[in-house]
Formats: sequence, C-alpha cells, structure tokens
Amino acid sequence: MEAHRLSHRQRIEACLSGAGLDRPPVALWRHFPVDDQTPDGLAAATIAFQQTYDFDLVKVTPASSFCLKDWGVADAWRGATEGTREYTRRVINAPEDWSCLNVLDPFRGYLGAQLSCLDQVCRAVGPEVPVLQTIFSPLAQAKNLVGGQTLLLHLRKYPDAVRAGLQILVESTRLFVEAASKTGIAGIFYAVQHANYHLLTEAEFSKFGVVSDLAVLEAAQGLWLNILHMHGENVMFELLKDYPAAVLNWHDRDTPPNLVTARGLTGRVLCGGLQRETTMVLGAPEQVYAEARDAITATNGERFILGTGCVLPITAPRANILAARRSVEALASNPSVREDQP
Repeated sequence: MEAHRLSHRQRIEACLSGAGLDRPPVALWRHFPVDDQTPDGLAAATIAFQQTYDFDLVKVTPASSFCLKDWGVADAWRGATEGTREYTRRVINAPEDWSCLNVLDPFRGYLGAQLSCLDQVCRAVGPEVPVLQTIFSPLAQAKNLVGGQTLLLHLRKYPDAVRAGLQILVESTRLFVEAASKTGIAGIFYAVQHANYHLLTEAEFSKFGVVSDLAVLEAAQGLWLNILHMHGENVMFELLKDYPAAVLNWHDRDTPPNLVTARGLTGRVLCGGLQRETTMVLGAPEQVYAEARDAITATNGERFILGTGCVLPITAPRANILAARRSVEALASNPSVREDQP
C-alpha cells in the first residue's frame, strides 16, 4: 500500500521523531549574489528557488555580512562559485577595537532588513514549509570583522580583548535570533566555522567558541528545527554533536565522520550525503541518484535529510538539482533504482 503523502512540515517532523515516512526529506540551499543585497531581492530569489524545486525546508542564505554591515564592514561580489562575497573593509584593526563594538538593534539597519526578508519568505511559502534563517556563530562573525589570520593572532595574543568583543557579538546575535523567531521561522541554521583542527585546538575552541555558541543557541530553543552546520574539514564532530540542535550538517563526503560513523556517534538527525562539487556541479543526474541511494542506504533512510554538506554552488546544473529532488521519491518507491533521467 502506498504511504500517505505528507506535507513538508509533517515529513520533517516525522523525520525528527523517528516516525514513519513516505520518503526521506530533501533540501538544498544556495547563495543568491547581487539579489542578496536587498531584502526584497533575497526574498524573491529564495521563494523562486523553492517554487522551482519544492524542497522540504527553505534555508534563507544572506551574505555573511548581513549581521556586520551595521558595524561598518564592506564587501563586494567578485564571482565566487559558492556565491559568497569578499570583504573589502574590516572594522577591527587593533586589539583595542574589540571593545568599541556596540550591541546592535535587530529592528534597524541591515538586521531589520533581514527580518523583512524572512517575513516575506514565510508568508510566501506558508506554514507547511519550514523556513530557517542562517546565523553565523560569534567566532565566524569575529573572523569577518578582523580577517581570518588576524583573528587567530588576537585570540592567542590578546584573548581578553577578543572575549570582550565576543560578548557584544553574542548579545547582538541573541537579540536578532529572538526577533527572527517572531517572523514565523521554524529554526535557525547555525554555522560554526572554527570547530576545525586546521584552525584551533579543542581547548581553544572550548574557551572561545563553545560558550558563545551555547549562549546563542539558547535564544533559539523556542524553535523546533535548528540545524547545526560544522563547516570545513577535520571538524570537531564529537565536541559539537551534543549541541542543542535537532539536525547535524557537515561536509560528510569530504571529511570524517561519514554517515555510517556519525550514526554510531549520535542519535540526532543527519543532513548530507551529496558531494557539492564532483557530484552536484561536475557530475550527471545518474551520479546524483547513485550518491543519494548510497546515503539513504547508509542511514536506512531514517532520521536523515538528503542534502549537501554546505551551500550548493551557484554553478550546479538544473538537471542535477532536479535529480537530487526527484531521487528521494524514486528511491522511496523503488529502492533498487540507481539511475533516472529527470
């Protein structure tokens, strides 16, 4: 007997609870360069993407500078395939500058504009499609305020100055999360970039990252669909796996742990399975189907959302995106399917 077709929200809720599914959920998200410079532009691009592919959740992906421009940073679009922008002006130039930051009003400036974007997206897709707002961790925001290498220098040489700045970033971020929660979003997509052995030791991340992360995530606990994104390679998965988030997302095709190992480490819902470059950009639809089938097999299709480990590159062909979207339905009805042309 054919399973009852669930709405997007019902499917995600069933996935979180471990209840029966008609098919595994699937979601992809991307940046929208140039469009992301106005709330109306980002909302329209996000809505159109969802209307085209009908994913089980919508992640709103503003430029990383959206939460920093009210402090005076500047950035520019220079063609990165991920759709990200390059920073052209920082506002932290010396250790003492960290103490000059002020707590931002979430209803004004660029933060207020992002709330307008969320309101538009939530109203357009309706309550049966969960919407998530991207939130960059305080350490990730600090990196963009000062520059990556300089942050590591300040963190090790001027730890008290960085701590003072992080306190301001935490408070501003908490206020924005609380305001965003009132727009109708289902959760936040919380991006952690420094829980990475290439950048910090576990002791360093515990000292500067964990405390600020938990403070921000506390502000999101009234939301039901928070996703933790662990960015980069050699991530500190075991250190972060118990963060208060419903779903864990990382570059599982590029760095440990793989999906099978992760299932043994945590009972959280896992999101991933598709390689962003070699499969979604350079591959063909049959490769997308094969990789989706492999991921669903590895997780038994339970407590799993098919997706990529990070943003979908803006160069991903339409046929491959459609293959990812259609794969979950094809594999749910016929698990032996390996190839199918959209």
